[in-house]
Amino acid sequence: MTNSNTDFQPANYERTEHFNEETMLKLAAHYKEILQLLGENPDREGLEKTPMRVAKAMQFFMNGYDCNPKEVLRSAMFKEEYRQMVLVKDIEIYSLCEHHILPFIGKAHVAYIPNGYITGLSKIARVVEIFARRLQVQERMTVQIRNCIQETLNPLGVAVIIEAEHLCMQMRGVQKQNSATTTSAFTGAFTNKETRDEFMSLVGAKLH
Repeated sequence: MTNSNTDFQPANYERTEHFNEETMLKLAAHYKEILQLLGENPDREGLEKTPMRVAKAMQFFMNGYDCNPKEVLRSAMFKEEYRQMVLVKDIEIYSLCEHHILPFIGKAHVAYIPNGYITGLSKIARVVEIFARRLQVQERMTVQIRNCIQETLNPLGVAVIIEAEHLCMQMRGVQKQNSATTTSAFTGAFTNKETRDEFMSLVGAKLH
């Protein structure tokens, strides 16, 4: 019996990965040098393949640069007379802080009020994912998501709230383990207190 990872994969499992080979090799060379500078031996058994693994991981973490979020929304735009709030909440976020390249992890809650057009619900989550898969600060990402939806769908309003925990605050520096950061951005109808309060109530409600 071996310990190969393939022993634990179902028969119909097919791993699909897309990486730029040239970029991957260049990144791996840099990560090997980083390990050496940190006092490690990158040629020992446990680290021998680490530079390549990290190079692949970083390409995956940063794949948001290769995607156009506005085109994602346009790919599933439909005419519809619905003019009530559409809310997609609890969208998981995994991003990297641009200041220390450490993860911040949380959830996004995104709502819009259509003005003649709606988009596929999964496209809202995809837009969040695209902006998260870049070097980020939470404040900027919140505004980017809002602006992308507003500029593409031209709705009556957009609301975005992001709640996240930042490992740069938990692992280093101030080292506060239970801290969380909340950011918000609104346009149009959501600048009205009544509409914004409805959105906040729905975000906090246990509807499922």
